Amino acid sequence: MVARALTVAFEGIEARLVEVQCALSPGMPAFQIVGLPDKAVSEARERVRAALSAMSVALPSKRITINLSPADMPKEGSHFDLPIAMALLAALEILPAEEVAETVALGELSLDGTLVGITGALPAAMTAAEGGHTLFCPASSGPEAAWVDATRVFAPTTLVQVIRHYSGQAPLAPARPGEITREDSARDLFDVKGQERAKRALEIAAAGRHHMLMVGTPGSGKSMLAARLPGILPELSASEALETSMIHSIAGLLKQGGISRIRPFREPHHTASVAAIVGGGKGAKPGEISLAHNGVLFLDELPEFPRTVLETLRQPIETGEVVVARANAHIRYPCRFLLIAAANPCKCGYLSEPSRACARAPGCGEDYMGRISGPLMDRFDLRVEVPPVAFTDLDLPPSGECSQAVATRVSQARARQSARYQGYDGLRVNADAEGALLEDIASPDTEGRALLTRAAERFGLTARGYHRLLRVARTIADLEGTAQVRAPHMAEAISYRLMGAAESVVG
Repeated sequence: MVARALTVAFEGIEARLVEVQCALSPGMPAFQIVGLPDKAVSEARERVRAALSAMSVALPSKRITINLSPADMPKEGSHFDLPIAMALLAALEILPAEEVAETVALGELSLDGTLVGITGALPAAMTAAEGGHTLFCPASSGPEAAWVDATRVFAPTTLVQVIRHYSGQAPLAPARPGEITREDSARDLFDVKGQERAKRALEIAAAGRHHMLMVGTPGSGKSMLAARLPGILPELSASEALETSMIHSIAGLLKQGGISRIRPFREPHHTASVAAIVGGGKGAKPGEISLAHNGVLFLDELPEFPRTVLETLRQPIETGEVVVARANAHIRYPCRFLLIAAANPCKCGYLSEPSRACARAPGCGEDYMGRISGPLMDRFDLRVEVPPVAFTDLDLPPSGECSQAVATRVSQARARQSARYQGYDGLRVNADAEGALLEDIASPDTEGRALLTRAAERFGLTARGYHRLLRVARTIADLEGTAQVRAPHMAEAISYRLMGAAESVVG
């Protein structure tokens, strides 16, 4: 007799069903796991043996063979412990074999039979629901998996509770979903003195998901402005929250099974490697660009990042997904993020201040900013100079609007875009529009068209730059609540992309 249980193997954020087969056969006592297991899976036999011993369940003097099917799929992680134990208990006729065969299980076993929390419970529950299976997972992972209400989720604390559930002695109650996190940001734009132009650019970036670069001297407030961006972004929709949470589940970032409606804000250090930013390493795990999916990726000191790291961002920015290709893995992750970058104008940071700039000016600034390649720079829709704020101005009362007022306009602009792109698969904001659709929704009036043409001819805009100007102008019109893109919208879009060039074009 061969007893069976189900579990999953992870390929990116997708959970693939794996059948755990257990056979007891005559021969020298042995416990073997086959089916391309990694070291953690191979060690499951010792954890399972110890857990069963702690429950006073003796293994028979037979050859125990565990096969993980399909055998050519790599199996990684300690979550195979529970399904192996359940298949073995079914083979020993302690658990009902027919019921166990229709159950998806995952969980790590302690030596005393306690179930330890694992990563990936949410995508595992999605896969279980698609197949109409029941899911068993550790108690600490239950609230996360229970968000998938299309399947029954049971979250035992110990292996003993699993046996008592199937025997009817103490049936488990279905797990309940965790809490929805809706925290108000303590960082408000009202706290930023001056920098009205940069604040306006942040509002446009948030409304249409336009990538933004801030250049300014040290201490001018670039990081301070970026940190307040989450406070003006709208909450994640239900579908966006599920997409983001599945990635965070694989990375083990969900806290107490809660689903967050707050958009991610990731700020990796400039010493981060390619694998840390894009994804990879052992198991081809998601990188920072995927962890920032539907949220913000903030790269401070942009020119200090290695050139190889920066160049890997070019394709994900355009496609909204990244493929992590390794010798034994080919994983696809979504990564539709808002890129906010900050940089000093030169190595010393004071190029714009003649009294403090080094003797190599202006060459030092050209060399420093030259670390950012032209193709990557072309992907920034908004480029803003952030001048220093005089210390005498710091004692003045706060100026400008609070984050709540800006967030209201951003939310209204996003709502207009959602209505506009309803029925278009994969389109949510203006940054996603392209082709004939973009020309239709962002076609400016006669004066705006003439302004755009002069800018394209005078500054040699690429096709990408031309279309990005249209998208930004469309977002500015959405913030104003205007159906038609007009010349003032186009002029403002040009001024942000070409750092003040609108006046030159108009003149």
